Amino acid sequence: MRYKIVIDSCGELTDALKKDSHFENVALEIDVDDYHFMDDASFDQKDFLQKVKESPNCPKSSCPPPARFMDAFGEDTEHVYMVTLSAQLSGSYNSAMLAKELYEEQQETTNGSVPVKIHVFDSKSASIGETLIGMKIQELEEAGVTFEQVVEKVENYIAEMNTFFVLESLETLRKNGRLSNLKAVLATALNIKPVMGSTDIGSIQQLGQARGMNKALESMVEKMLAVTKNCEEKVLAISHCNCPERAKRVRDRIEKLAHFKKIVIVDTAGISSLYANDGGVILAV
Repeated sequence: MRYKIVIDSCGELTDALKKDSHFENVALEIDVDDYHFMDDASFDQKDFLQKVKESPNCPKSSCPPPARFMDAFGEDTEHVYMVTLSAQLSGSYNSAMLAKELYEEQQETTNGSVPVKIHVFDSKSASIGETLIGMKIQELEEAGVTFEQVVEKVENYIAEMNTFFVLESLETLRKNGRLSNLKAVLATALNIKPVMGSTDIGSIQQLGQARGMNKALESMVEKMLAVTKNCEEKVLAISHCNCPERAKRVRDRIEKLAHFKKIVIVDTAGISSLYANDGGVILAV
């Protein structure tokens, strides 16, 4: 196989990509009190969300060990691209970098050279932001672009990409200390929904807020379109946490305002469900 695209499990794969042998998800892990979840095919979103709702504590996630990334490389692969959750949010990027270094050292010791070219992309995003990066890598590989050119073009793609999300609940932000109890209580009482987004370095910032979910989603779409140029040349992705109809309404609204090359919708996996919480919607383009 000429290339392999390894994405940590915060990046949800579409059904088509799950069947594509070029793609591989590497699982992160989540603990909710005494309950342990692997973010893989065994992940039960409904059970997870219920456990999160019942717990007074914030769920804790752990990144994949380097060996798990290395196991995903496959055999006889010429090019390996790893895509991870933003380094500002997780240790997944550092673990993938260590996997690259360990693999290259092993190959150097065993073969006297490193036959496989490897690059790790810090998505500076999460969820379907990672998915879009993987899709861009495949597009370039299938077009016959060299490894070095793929790396350059995808790094540029990441620099131009934006991620947005709206939360139904502020409980996770409250539990992990990013929002005071008083602010959380007031926002909930007033039905205030924050509109969040990624920064240039991949951290999270608040872009605005609105009263009610519908207005917040409308604001998110407006903010996305305000910074997105040449929509017809871009793929837009939407992920949702347990709210498919809400995601479809967001898609329909976007289609009335702009024409994208393609819009894909996926349900959040484990790590993205942790961030988005029940009812959250994420956009990346």
